[in-house]
Amino acid sequence: MKKYILIMAAFHSVLYSQQINEFKFLRYNDVISIDSTNQSLYYKAKQITISKKSQSFLFFGAENRTQYQYFENENWDENLKDNNGFLLNRTLFYGDLKVGNSFRLFSQLQSSVAISRENPNPIEENPLDLHQLFIDVNFRSIKFRIGRQELYYGSQRLISVREGPNSRQAFDAMKITFNKKNFSADAFYSYHVKNRFGNFNDKIDDDTKLIGFYSLLREIKYVNNVEIYLLNLQKSESTFNTFSGSENRNTAGFRIFGNQSNWFYDIEAAYQFGRFERKNIKAWTFSANNYYSYNIKKSIQKVGLKAEYISGDKIQTDQSLETFNPLFPRGAYFGLASLIGPSNLIDVHPFLECQLTRKLFFNMDYDVFWRASSSDAIYQPNVSILFDSSGSNSKKIGNQLGASFNYEFNKYLIFTIEGTWFKSGNFIKDVSNGKDMLFTAATLTLIL
Repeated sequence: MKKYILIMAAFHSVLYSQQINEFKFLRYNDVISIDSTNQSLYYKAKQITISKKSQSFLFFGAENRTQYQYFENENWDENLKDNNGFLLNRTLFYGDLKVGNSFRLFSQLQSSVAISRENPNPIEENPLDLHQLFIDVNFRSIKFRIGRQELYYGSQRLISVREGPNSRQAFDAMKITFNKKNFSADAFYSYHVKNRFGNFNDKIDDDTKLIGFYSLLREIKYVNNVEIYLLNLQKSESTFNTFSGSENRNTAGFRIFGNQSNWFYDIEAAYQFGRFERKNIKAWTFSANNYYSYNIKKSIQKVGLKAEYISGDKIQTDQSLETFNPLFPRGAYFGLASLIGPSNLIDVHPFLECQLTRKLFFNMDYDVFWRASSSDAIYQPNVSILFDSSGSNSKKIGNQLGASFNYEFNKYLIFTIEGTWFKSGNFIKDVSNGKDMLFTAATLTLIL
């Protein structure tokens, strides 16, 4: 009994030191404020004091995500059989050196491994690589950041860290951030980092450049928050439907989000223009995400509706390209299964989020997909072609039902189980074997 009590006391000491840390989705934004009197092993490993006089500290953090996935009729094809499923594991580890409020050096390693996955891609299997390495220099309201880094903006419809897949994405970039009172703005010049099989070989992709300006105005009368952005994508080769060529695309857009009492809204629109080989780009999108939040016995519940229109190319033989390019969106755009990407698409998406207990959450959503244009393909989240338009005139892609349970043991250990069922529409039946698809996954995430 005495031994048991000592073990529990030591475990409680570790947890106590963790509970006064605030972990963020972007780990370079972690807030670490461990009680200086706490001399637990965790504290000593988490925060190292280099110099109290210059306020120099070295922080460490890590995250491990283990995920089991199973597909039935993957890619709507009954011939792609994997009766046992497969495992994906992603480990992230960072070191963060801070000198006062003026200088910082941040580094993060990423290891992504696929087990029993047939023909994994480089996003699923990337054993060890340098994911982030940048320096920050702060001067009053301005911050300069240069190096390999994650970029994350707005609702992640256009620029995201790609959290869903097994490898997060990064950019080699120079960025200037201005932040004062209710206004903030970023200007950046970047190249996408392409994942490759092997160790320490993820290199800058000279063929994919992203330049942008992204601003946020907070606490605006009537609309709450407004984002305004202008982005430029340059690629040496892109493919849309049956055409390939160089792409120079500009995206101008805005997003309005906030709430009125228990009603929450998120509205975004963007227009794209530029050149795709000899064609003029004329693409656009509009999305609305609205939900109502209420409490039942102090548990938060949400019921809402998302809808979006994402343009597709209308006439293949003319001098215009109307296919919207979502640039670098979140990988799990319509759920972890990531079956369809946000190009040439109409989507209506009711959803429900329920807090069943203090630690258990249940989510359910239902998507109905159509092609915006019957003359264009449907695409994956990375904008590669899933099925071109040559085999069907139908617009109906299909219906998707998703559900998940999320259990938070504490904010350091989270378990999720989820499932997706896709009912094939006429377009999928015309261009593939057209079988209905089932996807299930179980995920255990540890954050330190």
